[in-house]
Amino acid sequence: MPRFRMTVEYDGSPYFGWQLQTNGPSVQGALEAAVLSLTKEIVSFRGAGRTDSGVHAKGQVVHVDLARAWEPYKLRNALNAHLAMAGEAVSVLNVEAVTEDFDARFSALRRHYLYRIICRKSRLALEHKRAWWVSKDLDHEAMHAAAQMLVGRHDFTTFRSVHCQANSPVRTLDRLDVTRDGDLIEIRATAQSFLHNQIRSFAGTLKLAGDGGMTAEDVKAALEACDRKACGPVAPPDGLYFMQVDYPDVIPPRQPRPETKNDGVYLS
Repeated sequence: MPRFRMTVEYDGSPYFGWQLQTNGPSVQGALEAAVLSLTKEIVSFRGAGRTDSGVHAKGQVVHVDLARAWEPYKLRNALNAHLAMAGEAVSVLNVEAVTEDFDARFSALRRHYLYRIICRKSRLALEHKRAWWVSKDLDHEAMHAAAQMLVGRHDFTTFRSVHCQANSPVRTLDRLDVTRDGDLIEIRATAQSFLHNQIRSFAGTLKLAGDGGMTAEDVKAALEACDRKACGPVAPPDGLYFMQVDYPDVIPPRQPRPETKNDGVYLS
C-alpha cells in the first residue's frame, strides 16, 4: 500500500492530545476521520511524538498507508477540505509519498520543541491558550544559565512524569536555550526523544530559576537527585509547541547561535 508522510500543525486546545482517545477528541482521531470521509478507508496514523491535552504543533510529522497512490498535493488539499468541513483545528501542511520503511516515529533523528512564556501584568487575550502567562517578571539570563545544567546525557527521573511509559529515564538533551524578546520568553529544546512531561517539567523549574526561587546549582542538584519531588511545578500545556522533526533525508545544517548583548543568551 502506498505510504505518505505528512507534516501537520494544530491548535491543541480542543483536543485531549495527539493519541486516539475514548473519552474525548484527539488530533489522530481528527485525521483518521478525515481519511474515512474522503476515501471510506479505516486507517491508523502514526505520529513522530505524542502531545498531551492542550499542547500545540507546528511541525508534527505523521505517516499513513492508503489504498490509492494519490498525488501528494491533491491528498493534502482534499484532507484539509474535510478537516475544515468537520470544524477541526488541524491543518496538513505537506504530503510526500515515501517508501514503506519510513516510520514517522522510529525514523526520526531529532525532535524540536518550543515553550513560550509571556511576562506581563495584564492577562492574555490574543495569546490565551497560546502561552503561559506569568504576571511576575522573570530573569531569562538566570533561566538560561540554569538550563545549561540540564544539557547532555543524564538520568532525567526528576523531570519525568510518574505516568511515563519509557523503558529508561536516560536521555541526551542536545539543546535547551532560553531567549527573550520583550515580554516573550522562549525555551527551545532539542533531543532525539523526550520523556513524558519532560519539557513542561523543565519549563516549570526554569521559571523558578527566573523568579529567584532556584539557582542554577539548585537545578543541577534537582537533576542529580533523580527524585520527582525535586522538580518545580509542571508548566501548563498552553505554551508548548512541537516544532519540527529531523529525518535522515532532511537534516537542517546546525547554525551557530550568535551571542546577544546579554551574557550567555543566544538567538534561536
